[in-house]
Order: sequence, then structure tokens, then C-alpha cells
Amino acid sequence: MSKQYQNFINGKYVASGSGKTYENRNPADQDDLVGVFPLSGPEDVSAAVAAAKAAYPAWRALPAQARGDIMRKATEILVRNKEEYARLETREMGKVLKETRGDVQEAVDTGFYAAGESRRLWGTVAPSEMPDKMCYVTRQPMGVWGMICPWNFPMAIPSWKLFPALTCGNTAVIKPATLTPASVDAFVGALHEAGVPDGVVNVVYGSGSEVGEALIGHPDICGISFTGSSEVGRRIAEVTGKSLKRCSLELGGKNAQLVMNDADLELALEGVLWGAFGTTGQRCTATSRLIVEEGVHDRMLEMVVDRAAKLKVGNGLDESVEMGPCVSDGQRETVHGYVEIGKKEGAKLVLGGEKLTGDDYDRGFFYRPTVFADVSPAMRIAVEEIFGPVLSVIKVRDFEEGIAVLNGTRYGLSSAVYTKDVNRAMKAIELIEAGITYINAPTIGAECHMPFGGVKDTGNGHREGGWTAYEIFSEQKTVYIDYSGGLQRAQIDNA
Repeated sequence: MSKQYQNFINGKYVASGSGKTYENRNPADQDDLVGVFPLSGPEDVSAAVAAAKAAYPAWRALPAQARGDIMRKATEILVRNKEEYARLETREMGKVLKETRGDVQEAVDTGFYAAGESRRLWGTVAPSEMPDKMCYVTRQPMGVWGMICPWNFPMAIPSWKLFPALTCGNTAVIKPATLTPASVDAFVGALHEAGVPDGVVNVVYGSGSEVGEALIGHPDICGISFTGSSEVGRRIAEVTGKSLKRCSLELGGKNAQLVMNDADLELALEGVLWGAFGTTGQRCTATSRLIVEEGVHDRMLEMVVDRAAKLKVGNGLDESVEMGPCVSDGQRETVHGYVEIGKKEGAKLVLGGEKLTGDDYDRGFFYRPTVFADVSPAMRIAVEEIFGPVLSVIKVRDFEEGIAVLNGTRYGLSSAVYTKDVNRAMKAIELIEAGITYINAPTIGAECHMPFGGVKDTGNGHREGGWTAYEIFSEQKTVYIDYSGGLQRAQIDNA
């Protein structure tokens, strides 16, 4: 008997108003039914927002350190159940166990960081230009936040949103990705078990067109935190802009690893294999372009093709598997569509480019690791986000051309440069148009205590992760205290 999930509203599991449901199945094995989830609608969103709004005054009045203690307790539950949650996540998302364990660990790290940050929600004190007057800035919660999450990191990314938002004193309504809802249920269950009061966190399952649209347009939602595609991000920015809601967008990427002639090629090889084929390439930080200086291009390409061809693809619950399936048949079709585009554009397919079939693969959405050579920077496979195990290799003459090609997309999330020349590395850091730059490390591997986000079409300037997440979920209040006993008129009296 499959598990029947329900929305979580005001501390209770409740059926959706529509009564409609959908099945969540393992992308590596469609015979494995993870659970049945509700297809909710605007009325469910309204109930969840009302519960969050009612819970807000008491939650914001709780001292920040007390909220942080609850975050710590929830994190300890994540630690206790790490293996169980990792296996659940592999079943519904597909990536291999070592990666889903890392996904849960990211939530653990973020939770412990939040517990500490509850004692560091510092403001700023500045001297006044007038005598007997004090000036300072404090941070305050905002209200009810709407959160819309992607499927590729179904526990880590919700933790990036919920932990800091709750620690700051907000309440929340979260919409999990339809492809990976069970991980969010587990995560919110840990928060509730830890003592988060009824109504502070609410979960509504369903589609973006129904639940997502209702969230972003609801008048009692103070802000939206969204991770997903740039196209959907524009829609959210348009709607929230009309009502001046705060809007935090973490969007797409077309990340590149630049390898110079003096690089350690074995190190660069390990980096690109992990960056391009980890999570089956389904990361916003995935390495989808390998830009190589011409002196080592042929050798680097040969090394990549040789190693990528040996990657073991299969069900992520098998500890020996190195790459899992695409998350859905639709995602696999998108990937294959881009492979066909690359061939038509004149790129040379040197590895993969096909669905995997046979007894081990027919029940899932597997795709062979794919490498294109002779890719020109203007090709669609070189500038558009594919979100799959497809690597485009681009030859450049020198460092200057490499930087120009790296910057030559509408995205700017992550980047990597492999070189032994410290001067060139520092120049790359200066010139690269991206929110994240790695030197001699792959484009993936963000740490929870550092800001995460990008430039150009990758986002709207906010940064998740680290202390910057707490700036997203709180308002600054400037305070003036005049104890002079008389009227002081600042600039007028100083003129």
C-alpha cells in the first residue's frame, strides 16, 4: 500500500479541496511508487496563508535565540534520520546515494548555522551628527513568506529558505516541486517534531499553475523565494512587482570550466567529470561547458571521453552506481532534443547522445553521458541551459578568448578556472561575470555559510546561503533616539 500524503496546514494533515491526486514514482524504476500526493488549488493556499498569518504574531514575539533552539533540535532530527531521508530522496529524485546524503548534510549544515545565527542577528550602531542623540539599525521579521522549490535538491534548497526565514521570525507556506514532494514532507516533519508551532510552516502540494500562481498573487504574502528557471522567475518578478512584494530569485546557469595550458590535467579531469555528470547534470551549477586552451585541448578531450565512457549509470540506490537517471521522461526528452540540436548545428558528438535501454534501464529515464567537441561559442548547446548530462567542449586560443567565451552567455552563476599561474587566477576572478568562481575546483560544491547566487539572468541580486540569506528574510529598521530634551533638526541645525 503506497503512502497517501496530505497538505500540512496549521499543524494538521488535511486533504486538498479538489480531492485530486497524482503519483510520485522513482525515476530509476517506475514500478517503485513513492507516494500519492494531492493536487491542490487556490483555496488550499488561502487556508495555509491564513494559518501562517495567524501564527505570525506569536512566532515573531518569541526571542530569536528560542527560535534558533528549535532550529537546532530540528537539525538533530535530520542527523538522526539522515540515511532514511537520503534513500527517500534517491527514490524520488534519482541521484545516487552519496549525493543525496550530501543533500541532507547540506540541510544539516544550514540548520546548525541557523541556530548559531539566531544569536548573531546583529544591527549597526553609528554616531549621530547631533549631540545627545543615538542612531542604530535593527532587523525585523516581515510576515508570511511563500516558497517555491525545485526538484534537484529537494531537501537542501528548502532548508536554505525555511531555516533563515523562520529564524528571522517569519512564517511560511512552501510549495514543493511536484516531482520531489516527499523530501519536503520529511523536512517539515522534522521542524514540527522539534517544536515549530502550528501554522508557522505550512506545505501545499500541487502544480505551479495552480499553487504557485495562487502563492505569488496572494495579498497576505510578503515575499516570494523561488529557485527554478529564468522564464518562471520573470513571471514571478512581474506579478510580485505589481504589489511590491519582496522577491528572491535563484535561476538558471550555463557554467563553464576554463582549463589553461599550465593546468594540472588530472585535477581538471576530476573536476569536469564531477561538475558535468554529478546529479546527472541536473544542477544550476553544473559544468555544461569545458573551455580548453588549444595547447592541451586534444589531450583534455581524450581524457574526458575516456573517463566519461566508463561512468556506471543506474539506480542510485546501488552504491556502485556513479550517475542516476534524469528526473522524468520529459526532462530526458528535453536533453535528447538538445543533443539533436547540437548535431544539426555542426558540433561533433564524440560520446553518448542516446537513451539507455535494456533490462537495467527500461523502467527508468536513463541517458548516456554525452560529450560534444568542435562546439562554437554561439551554438545553442553552448549558451542555453540543458539540465542534463551533456558537456560541450570549446577550444580557445588563449586566456583572453577563454574569459570572453566563458562570459558569453546570458547566465552568470558559477565558474571554474584551472591554472597554476596565481596572477592569471586573480585576473580571472576579476574578469569573470559570475556570482561564484572556483580556482582549481569544479563549478559545483557551494558551502552553506557562503553567499550563493549569480548575475545576469541567473537571479535578481539576492544571495541565499550564509549571512546574506538573513538579509533576504528581514527588514532593516533605522532608529533615532534623541535624549537632548529639545528639538534638533539635523541638517538644518548643522547648516
